[in-house]
Amino acid sequence: MKILGIDSSGLVASAAICSDDTVVAEFTVNNKQTHSQTLLPMIAQVVEMSGIALEELDAIAVASGPGSFTGLRIGAATAKGLGLALKVPLVAVPTLEGLAYRLAGMDGVICPMMDARRSQVYSGIYRVSDQKLDVICAQDALSIQDMIRKINELGQKVTVLGDGVPVHRDLLKEQLTVEWQEAPMHLSRQSAAAVAVLGQRYLSEGKEQTAAAFRPDYLRKSQAEREREAAQKMLSK
Repeated sequence: MKILGIDSSGLVASAAICSDDTVVAEFTVNNKQTHSQTLLPMIAQVVEMSGIALEELDAIAVASGPGSFTGLRIGAATAKGLGLALKVPLVAVPTLEGLAYRLAGMDGVICPMMDARRSQVYSGIYRVSDQKLDVICAQDALSIQDMIRKINELGQKVTVLGDGVPVHRDLLKEQLTVEWQEAPMHLSRQSAAAVAVLGQRYLSEGKEQTAAAFRPDYLRKSQAEREREAAQKMLSK
């Protein structure tokens, strides 16, 4: 089974190809270039370096959200375009599940956090055992204080990762009452390889959809939508 993984949900852009039990190629950058500039060239590069042609792919796994609205749209458009052209299904991998799967084999629970601004995070709580991801708290958009409360209530050792950790590190130090640690730097951000491997597992479980049907999961409205609604409310008064 050959799967292309794509993750452009955050600051990191990543593309990878997984063939059966091997990650054949991965290209990941975190250099603040826009994903519209980097993603397609990265995919072309992993295809060339892997020796696996696009036509050989069985599916495309894509980080489906939440995350950056622009990044998710770029990833979705790229995955949908390739899926339609190649006539292969898409596998939606929730962003936080793909991020948590980076730490497969880690003791305790895993809590990925993506910065959602305004003192909020996209986050969830997971455990990985025997390469299977167990969802303890499904991904959600919530305040960092609410996420800290959920972790404390669970009462277990936790490993945190994601771009929301450095943003809220001081608060985590002050308010977490359980044993906790940060993931090492090389495992702390999104990876298309994790998306591809998890996507392969989900595909074997029948969790696939057509490219035409795929939609990103933003979890909340964009800032532009919120501002438009606020303006409409003001005008209606």
